[in-house]
Amino acid sequence: MALDKFGIAKRIAKELKDGMYVNLGIGIPTLVANFIPPGISIMIQSENGMLGMGPYPVESEIDPDLINAGKETVTILPGGAFFDSAESFGMIRAGKVDLTVLGAMEVSEKGDIANWKIPGKMVKGMGGAMDLVASARNIIVAMQHTNPKGESKLLPACTLPLTGVHCVKKIVTDLAVLDVTDNGFRLLERAPGVTVEEIIQKTAGRLIVEGEIPEMS
Repeated sequence: MALDKFGIAKRIAKELKDGMYVNLGIGIPTLVANFIPPGISIMIQSENGMLGMGPYPVESEIDPDLINAGKETVTILPGGAFFDSAESFGMIRAGKVDLTVLGAMEVSEKGDIANWKIPGKMVKGMGGAMDLVASARNIIVAMQHTNPKGESKLLPACTLPLTGVHCVKKIVTDLAVLDVTDNGFRLLERAPGVTVEEIIQKTAGRLIVEGEIPEMS
């Protein structure tokens, strides 16, 4: 069975390390905040000027003044801070963000990412994604392995306008965990019940499969 959006977020949360400064993009990435492993402390940063965000609020905790860059209500942890957008992007551009988790429409086998625009469709803007992919030390993509037509989103080359080039380090999809290497996508793990053959069939870019591929735990 393929992972749902919560399963993808839970697997990405395993990549978090104590002391990290992390930016979570809109969509599936924001759910990662709900699955931070016990015993570690991270600081979640948002482009609109928040540092130290917590998990999504329950109804009794909702404060309409506390929103992330995706206009969703959030919580703030003790010690959290608020600042203007210029200072927030100064933090990003100075390389102070250890990890960025983003959604994507396409990722190429070279680590290029397209996640902000589909030509001919209305778009509100690119947001902070281009700054994040250019400046963060590590980029992990959270996405579905295929689009609604069943076509692979892991490609030899992106067909949509690029957000960044040669920046993605790891991808977690509903089917698999993959590293981006100089030689293409390297399959690391498969979702429970998903076969290697299915992943091969649904990956258009170059895929490296070495040895026995374990299921995600």
